[in-house]
Amino acid sequence: MRLLFFPIILSCTLMPIHAIEAWKTMKLWPGKAPGETYELPAEAEQPARPGQKQVFRIGNVSTPILSVFKPKKPNGTAVVICPGGGYNILAWDLEGTEVAEWLNGIGVTAIVLKYRVPRRKDREKHAAPLQDAQRALALTRHHAKAWDINPERIGILGFSAGGHLTATAMTSWRKRTYPAVDEACHYSCRPDFGILVYPAYLVNNETKLAPEVLVDKDTPPAIFIHAGDDRVTADSSVQMWLAMRRAGVHSELHVFPHGGHGYGLRPSTDPVSKWPKLVEAWLKRTALVK
Repeated sequence: MRLLFFPIILSCTLMPIHAIEAWKTMKLWPGKAPGETYELPAEAEQPARPGQKQVFRIGNVSTPILSVFKPKKPNGTAVVICPGGGYNILAWDLEGTEVAEWLNGIGVTAIVLKYRVPRRKDREKHAAPLQDAQRALALTRHHAKAWDINPERIGILGFSAGGHLTATAMTSWRKRTYPAVDEACHYSCRPDFGILVYPAYLVNNETKLAPEVLVDKDTPPAIFIHAGDDRVTADSSVQMWLAMRRAGVHSELHVFPHGGHGYGLRPSTDPVSKWPKLVEAWLKRTALVK
């Protein structure tokens, strides 16, 4: 019994508890991801440091994956989810699969993006992840009919570094950042809307928008969620919201006095933890969820 017991316990530690099952998983790229010039160690769970909350953290991602979570009654809307993790790891359950479960509950097809981490040497922190996000949006649109999705209601949602990735995908869609590799590359990589929850890296030290976040009148509408006591300044959300307002783009901003960072959907005594209801209401008001 002892010989059998240990492998069972080990295998359980490598998967998040209460994980929902994906309807479909697929590699993002038909071959090697663009721009990859060296081999990473094997993909693996990254253990929590002392004092950190229990989160399933994935590191060393070199083969990006899409995990599609389909609701029982799809309403045609889909969201590509970008977990956070400082562009070094992915908070896979906290800001990925748990979010997919919530979206499925309101009829939205959720596509969790396992994008490349950690940061690649000699490349901008978001360069490889942006390629993955653009590809994920185009691939979702390519498969829209088969996945019961309206190709004009495909959004993107991100937390922390994933929020920065969401912002760059929202503002960099005119120029695809990788060469065409198949038919899916002919589909638009512009998200139809954005959901940014405690986004990071959107402002520089002078609280001006980062140069890669190029807001204009064609930036898709968005909703922002942030806490004023977040160690990642709420200016990230505020400044992008202001830029969108000046450009005439519909957007909504919620900044709460307390809540910190990295809460995902997990409940707390802070009102910010009720943010999913705010997002649901916004999606219905804007007819993105019907």
